[in-house]
Amino acid sequence: MPSGKIPSDEERLAQLGYRQTLARGLSGFGNFAVSFTIVSVLSGCMTMYGYGLTTGGPVMISWGWVGVGLMTLFVGMAMAEVCSTYPTSGGLYFWAHRMAPEGSRAAWAWFTGWFNVLGQIGVTAGVDFGAASFLNAYLDLEFGLAATPGHTIALFGAILLLHAVLNTFGVRIVAVLNGVSVWWHVVGVLVIAGALALVPGHHRPASFVFGRFVNETGWDSGLYVGLLSLLMAQYTFTGYDASAHMTEETRNAAVAGPRGIVRSIWTSWIAGFVLLLAVTSAIGSYPGALASPTGVPPAQILLDALGAGLGKALLLVVIGAQLFCGMASVTANSRMIYAFSRDGALPFSRVWHRLDPVTRTPANAVWLAAGAAFVLGLPYLVNTTAYAAVTSIATIGLSIAYVIPTFLRLRLGGRFERGPWHLGRWSRPVGWVAVGWVAVITVLFMLPQVHPVTLETFNYAPVAVAVVLGSAGLWWVVSARHWFLDRRRPGAPAGGAAPAPEPGAPVG
Repeated sequence: MPSGKIPSDEERLAQLGYRQTLARGLSGFGNFAVSFTIVSVLSGCMTMYGYGLTTGGPVMISWGWVGVGLMTLFVGMAMAEVCSTYPTSGGLYFWAHRMAPEGSRAAWAWFTGWFNVLGQIGVTAGVDFGAASFLNAYLDLEFGLAATPGHTIALFGAILLLHAVLNTFGVRIVAVLNGVSVWWHVVGVLVIAGALALVPGHHRPASFVFGRFVNETGWDSGLYVGLLSLLMAQYTFTGYDASAHMTEETRNAAVAGPRGIVRSIWTSWIAGFVLLLAVTSAIGSYPGALASPTGVPPAQILLDALGAGLGKALLLVVIGAQLFCGMASVTANSRMIYAFSRDGALPFSRVWHRLDPVTRTPANAVWLAAGAAFVLGLPYLVNTTAYAAVTSIATIGLSIAYVIPTFLRLRLGGRFERGPWHLGRWSRPVGWVAVGWVAVITVLFMLPQVHPVTLETFNYAPVAVAVVLGSAGLWWVVSARHWFLDRRRPGAPAGGAAPAPEPGAPVG
C-alpha cells in the first residue's frame, strides 16, 4: 500500500547507518523470485508429503495447507510492513534493534539474529536434504542406487557443494537461474497437476481428499496428531524473509522488498493447493505409497499413476525445482550471515563478512551456510526422523525471528514510523494474529512426533534450539552485551550499527 515520498535506496541505507557495498542490481521481480524459489512448493510440499501422509493423512494435507497458508499471510504482511521501514540485509535483527525499548535494544537484536541464523541454516539443510532424497529415489529407479542413509548424505553433501560453488563463482548465473526458477515452479506445478488430472480412472473422491484421516505415528490422540501434521505446510511456508535480506541488492527496496514477501506467500499458497490436490487425489494404494522402496512417497504416486517413463520425467521436474530452491536458500542464508557478522555477532566475524572484490558478494559466508547445513543433516545416519527434526528447527527458528519484530512494532503503537508500504488500520489486528500463531507453532513443533520416543525417533529440534540459544545467551552475558550494536563505540554510526566494510576489507 504505497504512499508518500521515498528517498533513494542509498540515502535510506545511509539513514539506517550503513554504506552501500553490495551490488544493487535486483529488480522487484528478482527480489520476489528469490523468496518464491525458497518457499518452493515443489520442494517443501513434496519432501514433507510422506510426513503428512502418516500424521493426519489427506484431510490434514488439504485443510492444513489452507489454514497454515492464511496464518502465514498474516505473519508475512506484518513483516512486510516493518521491512518497508528498514530495508537492510540484516533484516529481522536490525528491525528488532530499532524498535526495542531503550536499554535492551541490543539484546533483542542479538537473540533475534541468532534465531534467524538457526532457521536459515535449517532451511538450507532441509531443502538440500530433500533434494538429495528425491535425487536418490530417481537414481534408485534409473540405476539401482539404493536409497540408503549413506547414499543420501553423500548426495546431500554434493548438492551443498554445488550450491556453494555457484553462489561463489557464478553470481550472474545464480541471478538468471532465480528468474528461471519462478517459471519452472509455476509450469512444473501445472504440468504435474495436469498430467495427474488427465489419468483416466485413477482419482480419489473428494471425501478421501478432504476427509480421510490417517494416524501412523503411534500416538492415540487424533487431535495431537492432526496438529503435528501442520509442520508439512508451515515448513513449506518459510524462507520468505529472503526478500528482506536481499533489499540492499534490490532497487526501490522499501516497496519491492515488502511486495516480494507478500507476493511469494500468496502465489505459493495457490500453487501449493493445486499441487497437493492433484497428488492426493492420484494416490493409488495408501500403504503402497508409504512403503515405496525409494523412501519418497510422491515418487511412488507418480509412478503408479503415470507409469515409469512419465513418472520419472516429472520426478526430474520436482528435483530441478528443489535444486533451484536450495541454491536460492544458500544465497539468502549467506546474506544474513554477512549482515550479522558485519556487526560482529558471529565467531570469526572478520572472515564471514568479507566481500569478494570482483563479485561484491560474501563468498566466505556462502561456505559457512553450506557447511553448517551439512552438519545439521548428519544425524540422519542414525536417526530415522532426522529430516522432520531439521524442518522443525528451520520452522521454529525462522518463525520466532519473524514475529519478534512484529511484537516490538505492536508495542510501539503510533510511534512506529511507517514506510511507503504499510497496512494502515489493519496493522494491529494482523500483527496480533501473527504473534499468537507463532507462539502456538513454536511449542507444537518441539513436541515428539513419533511414539514410542527412542534415540532413533527423538525429535532433536529442542536440543538444537537449546544449544544455539544457550550458547548465544552465554556469549551475550560474558561479552557481547558490552559491544554488540553499541552506538557509543568510536566510529559507529548514529543508527547503532557497526560501519560496513569496503569490499574485501576486514572489520576495523
